[in-house]
Amino acid sequence: MAIRLGLTAFAACFLWILQPSAAWPEDAGPHLSSSDSLEFSAVMPVDDFRRPGPTVEATGDTLDAGDNSSIWVPLDFDPWAYAFAESSRLQTVGPPMDAPTYDVVMNYEVQFFVDRFTTSRRDVVGLWLQRSPQYLGMIRPVFRSKGLPDELAYTAMIESGFNPLAVSRAGAKGLWQFMAGTARLYGLRVDRWVDERLDPEKSTAAAATYLRDLRARYGSWHLAQAAYNAGSVTVDRAVRATGSADFWALARTRFLKRETKDFVPAIQAAVVIGRDPGQYGFELGGAVPIPELERVAVPPGTELRRLSASTGISVQTLRSLNPVLIRGVTPPGTTWELRVPAGTRQGILAALAPRKKLASVNSVGRRAAGEVDHHTVRPRDTVSSIAKLHGVSISNVVRWNNLEDRDSIRPGDRLRVTAQSPSVEPGGQGGFR
Repeated sequence: MAIRLGLTAFAACFLWILQPSAAWPEDAGPHLSSSDSLEFSAVMPVDDFRRPGPTVEATGDTLDAGDNSSIWVPLDFDPWAYAFAESSRLQTVGPPMDAPTYDVVMNYEVQFFVDRFTTSRRDVVGLWLQRSPQYLGMIRPVFRSKGLPDELAYTAMIESGFNPLAVSRAGAKGLWQFMAGTARLYGLRVDRWVDERLDPEKSTAAAATYLRDLRARYGSWHLAQAAYNAGSVTVDRAVRATGSADFWALARTRFLKRETKDFVPAIQAAVVIGRDPGQYGFELGGAVPIPELERVAVPPGTELRRLSASTGISVQTLRSLNPVLIRGVTPPGTTWELRVPAGTRQGILAALAPRKKLASVNSVGRRAAGEVDHHTVRPRDTVSSIAKLHGVSISNVVRWNNLEDRDSIRPGDRLRVTAQSPSVEPGGQGGFR
């Protein structure tokens, strides 16, 4: 008898779980964050199920980067257009006729977001659409080359508002809001020197591959987008539990979180508006002037601040052209190609070249005196032990090497242990060390 009662209770609980969720009652509609910000979760690998979504512009003044830091981005400033658009040109907003199709289901949930985006969220959505032409002009050819529908590009609008510097409270970054683990899995470099999630072109290629993989796994763009947001484990569990591979059916169960239930119809609403923004009272941004740029190879460890001081190029310009250099210095161990304004390459090379002679003289003097310029970190080394070994202060070692803290060194790192001075690499190029 007890066993029979237990089985009955279990069956009742199971049926309760499978019943349609109260997530989208007809009198309330889908849910967005209660704050003024429009928030969605981005790429969510297996270990990131519960991370919050990116925070994008809400007031027109700043971009809140999260609990511990903020990125301040004037809303009329478009770093991507200045830094990356030399390889992409604006294209028409409408999808080309030969592009794969993306089906929009004009149901209650999608209509809810169309209404929301054209009323209470009109200002922020208008900002996103103002940015959209140059981004769509870059994203669409990448997606088309990988067999993806052009209109999947609007995923980036919901992820980041087409803001290449967007940062979530959980650490997701960039146009496509990759978490570090997923970014590395799809070929992006993310370390303490370089973060290619902030490179719109490279991150777009990675996002296209990720979405294509998810589409191959689920056979549906709607489920692929749900997995992009919630992670494959969550979607797999929902499909197994319900026996359905239809996103709209899964969205009425308790197996998907609210943010995922909102994510897909929000993208669909963005596509609807993007197809004919004028119908909804929006104007797209005009063509952004694309400056001429060139590239110059600089030595390892070149500091943008010192390069600015010697060339007259502003630090802000160098940083905006090279946002992947998250510490404002090129990584150690290899030369690095900087994006620089056209016409400045020769001046940069001239600023670097004289340091070769100075370095040669200085290095001879130091060698004669038995002074060591650098220390290669060995296992069990600490900043404190290195400073003591070379008779310098801990604070100087931290400052000379742009260390985030005392624990940020690893075996194999090459640390400066003398005062800042020009140096020369074995290959003969001078630089700022």
